Formats: sequence, structure tokens, C-alpha cells
Amino acid sequence: MQKVRLPLTTDPVKDAQRRLDYDGYYAASQLERLSESVSKVLSDAQVTLSFYIDPQKLVVMKGRATVDVELICQRCEQPFLQTLECDFCYSPVANWDQADVLPEIYEPIEFDPFGEIDLLGAIEDELILSLPIVPMHSSEHCEVSVAEQVFGELPEELAKKPNPFAVLANLKQK
Repeated sequence: MQKVRLPLTTDPVKDAQRRLDYDGYYAASQLERLSESVSKVLSDAQVTLSFYIDPQKLVVMKGRATVDVELICQRCEQPFLQTLECDFCYSPVANWDQADVLPEIYEPIEFDPFGEIDLLGAIEDELILSLPIVPMHSSEHCEVSVAEQVFGELPEELAKKPNPFAVLANLKQK
């Protein structure tokens, strides 16, 4: 199957009625918000999507997305390659009040005024959420060795300084 460029928006109700499946990509240049969150986007985002109607008559968009990015290690400040992968399952809602009645397995996604959803935006959101909180190499690949890392020890000059909150302790005693 040949990978095709995915649409920016789609009508999930029509797609679910036709049980459409997408297997395609978004070009790296289209992932503007993701590129602001990483050092560099290295590949196109590969996306597979399935639209269907579940037994409760809810429209469902289920999918998976992967993309390669370059992140900066917070230990050694050197770039490294990271593959972001995310799985998601959405059910579109006309307003956020309807989101409260959705089963927990579905994330709500709101229709735009034309009855469509922002497909690129939703996938980009999922990729951003899959970023590590603190990007770091694995310890065996990091240039900063375990011996160079210090945990919980203060230099002597900082340890001998008076506690700035000692004044508060005096106030508490009065």
C-alpha cells in the first residue's frame, strides 16, 4: 500500500459510516508546533487511522502516529535521536458538555463549525504529549558519566551559610 499525504481536516461521521482507513503521512514541514518543541523534526509523521461506529453508536477515530525527532540531552547537552510513538482513540463531540458522557476509553475531540475535525492538530497534539518530560540519553550513551553526577551534596561554602528561613522560625516561637 502506498503512503499518501493525509488531509488537514476530515468529516469523522462520513468517514466512520464508510469505515475508512487511512495510511499516510504528514510532512515534517507541516509539524510546526512539534518543531518548536524539539531541536529538529527528522522524518515525516507516519500515521494510520481507522474510523468506525462502535456498538454504542459513537463515532470513533482510532490511530497510531510515529515520527523521528532530535532532542537535546539535559545531562550532557548533546543531540540525540528519539522516535515518538503514540496511540490514540477519539470520539468527536459537538460541544464539551457531551464529553462528560463519553466512555473513558475515548478522548473527546470537538467538531469545527463545518462539522469536521482538525486532524493534523490532533495528531500533532498527541506527538507533543509523547515527548519525554526530561529528554536524556540512556546512561550508557551519555557523555556525562555516573561518576560525574552529584546527588544531594552541597559544596562546603553553601552548607555553612545561615538558613534564610531561620528568621521565620524565630517569629513562629513568639
